[in-house]
Amino acid sequence: MNTSLIRALPAFAAAVLTVGVASASSEGISATQGQQIDALFAQYADPARPGCAVGVMRNGQVAHAKGYGLADVERGVPITSATVFDIGSTSKQFAAAAAILLELDGKLSLSDDVRKYVPELPDYGRAITIDHLLRHTSGLRDYTALLSLSGLEVEEVTTDEQALAVIARQRALNFPTGTRWEYSNSGFFLLAVIVERVSGKPLGEFARERIFQPLGMKSAQFRDQHAEVIPGRALGYAVDGEAPEGTVRFKNALSNWEQTGDGALHLSIEDLVKWDENFYQPRVGGQSLIDRLTQRGQLDNGEKVVYGRGLFLDEYRGLPRVHHAGNWVGYNAMLARFPEQHTSVAVLCNFEGAEASDLSEKVADVVLADVLKPAVGAPTTAAKKTAAKPVPPQRFVGSYFAAKTETILEVIEQQGALILKIGAMPLPLVATGPASFEVQGYPVKVAFSITGKQAANELRLRIGDDDEMPATRFTAAVPSAEELQGYVGTFHSPELDVTWPLVIDEGKLAVRDERRKFETRIQPLAPAMKDAFSGEAGLLRFSRDASGKVTGFELSASRMRGIRFELRPTNR
Repeated sequence: MNTSLIRALPAFAAAVLTVGVASASSEGISATQGQQIDALFAQYADPARPGCAVGVMRNGQVAHAKGYGLADVERGVPITSATVFDIGSTSKQFAAAAAILLELDGKLSLSDDVRKYVPELPDYGRAITIDHLLRHTSGLRDYTALLSLSGLEVEEVTTDEQALAVIARQRALNFPTGTRWEYSNSGFFLLAVIVERVSGKPLGEFARERIFQPLGMKSAQFRDQHAEVIPGRALGYAVDGEAPEGTVRFKNALSNWEQTGDGALHLSIEDLVKWDENFYQPRVGGQSLIDRLTQRGQLDNGEKVVYGRGLFLDEYRGLPRVHHAGNWVGYNAMLARFPEQHTSVAVLCNFEGAEASDLSEKVADVVLADVLKPAVGAPTTAAKKTAAKPVPPQRFVGSYFAAKTETILEVIEQQGALILKIGAMPLPLVATGPASFEVQGYPVKVAFSITGKQAANELRLRIGDDDEMPATRFTAAVPSAEELQGYVGTFHSPELDVTWPLVIDEGKLAVRDERRKFETRIQPLAPAMKDAFSGEAGLLRFSRDASGKVTGFELSASRMRGIRFELRPTNR
């Protein structure tokens, strides 16, 4: 979350570094704009902490590039425009480009059934095409969450084989293919598999030969080997929660997962300059590549979605915008392009609590101030007077159920402050209006529906670029001790290849997590609706036979729903 600055060191470590353009260039920014951007990154400018690199590109030139903070806290290496970052899901546009290049080569078609190249994938009753993967309309459950539920931490080494195996074990989809848009990393991981099987080269090698080298992106590379050394790389960090009170200490926040396509691309601001200009002067792929990447997708019913292929397509303050954010372990990234102004903003950070997406918008507010429309929802004088009358926090406290994603959200009050709990994650809410809030350090926004002096009956949650998720207030069930005993047993999921014992611990139903040697973790479950409980893993909905006995449950969590667990009768 947010952190205060630690100690000050010499300021030269955060000095301005420009990239291939004289400071007197007409494409640059003014001194005042530079100072405004510096102010936006002030909290990261302490040269004893991790931070960010920012780049502003205009008309094919670097208008501004600067680093704030450290790429390597232990060794005191400052961030510069040449520092290499893991850009997380911002990588997806490059995987999409690789697949499109193969289509332009005549090696595949975006309308091909994925099972033509990945026969391991189950037949779900209708074809999942490569384009469904590119559009996030496949319905496939997210493999990153599946691996996590299978007991794998991001610090452990996981391979393509493990990811493909867990996807292939899924017996159902989140929704029928083509009927909804829902972000899923599985689709872009499968793109990497397809690229390798069609071209005979791993995605990293294919991208290097067909994209990075032709564009002069000297530092760009997909990290598909966990032990690989990447020169000039910024290490990822998070706040160490065990630091003494009143101090801030950082810990490494890095992943050893080896999958590519959905993420794992490492590059610098200098590299992004070359890629960004390819959208205006397409040296790689020609205009056909750019048109395909930026063509808005649609569902089977004809409804347009906000996604192209590997890119979000929307408007920001009245200006068309093409963008994608990335967030993986200790890294945050955003590349936002405003094509009509031939202007782009890139923000790359190596700190878990950084807000790269929000920072990129604030930089755009500075450099495009003369053409931006007023911010949507900017408070009027009347709204400001309303906001000055705070709504009692008790009116927001309660349990909410998001039916679309099968998610339980809890809003609690601690010392006068509101906390949003998603699973086991507590997110402090900061008011932005009488019934609207945000979470500092995360791209999370919450708005409540209130009438008169009654308690809120609904909240609307938005996380990053995902669709807004409505959640309705409900009153949690209160099962008796005898009723809780009816849920006790050992349950197995072939889709995750895990077994979960459910026990009573301190009067509560709980998951006894025995997936790791010499370690047992108890994860308490809170009653939700009848025959439903929520916990760290997600929402468990129990099923019963004709006699009323529990037979199993379905688990729904982030970007995956309806994973079946069956009761093992020998343990009842």
